[in-house]
Amino acid sequence: MKISTRTLASAAVVGAAYAALTVLLAPISFGLVQFRVSEALCILPAFVPCTAWGLWAGCAIANFAGGYGLPDIVFGSLATLGASLCMARLAKGHGQPLGLGRAIAVCFMPVAWNGPIVGAVIAYSTGAFWAALPLNTLQIAGEEALVMYILGLPLLKLLPRSAAFRRAVAELS
Repeated sequence: MKISTRTLASAAVVGAAYAALTVLLAPISFGLVQFRVSEALCILPAFVPCTAWGLWAGCAIANFAGGYGLPDIVFGSLATLGASLCMARLAKGHGQPLGLGRAIAVCFMPVAWNGPIVGAVIAYSTGAFWAALPLNTLQIAGEEALVMYILGLPLLKLLPRSAAFRRAVAELS
């Protein structure tokens, strides 16, 4: 991947937007219930792969404000990075907008990564890791699925229809 000033700036803007949106909506972004509206931005690597790194940085910055400390800062942001890189890979070489099946698979990546990893971080914080892990994993995966399929999937399907969005993506390619 070619790193230009423009792609670096795009990744930084996406990361800043993720962090700002997460902190702005802190009451629903952190805690046992995590309905992070900012996770809808995770669809962007399907169009512009370099934004995966911005999402990783934005998630790490936002997790400084959360209550789970270093494990969440490290592992929560790595889960976002893993999901974002997988999303970019799933979308690579396929026309936009993606077909429904591929779009559903792309939106599933944050569910698959964040459910077990963030679920484990929260379970670790309870002091009863093995007892809390299954429920926390299912809860985080369910909350992530709500965000990705209610907000992310429509964005994934509708953004490529915008001429301005297509021009912006073309400039980054």
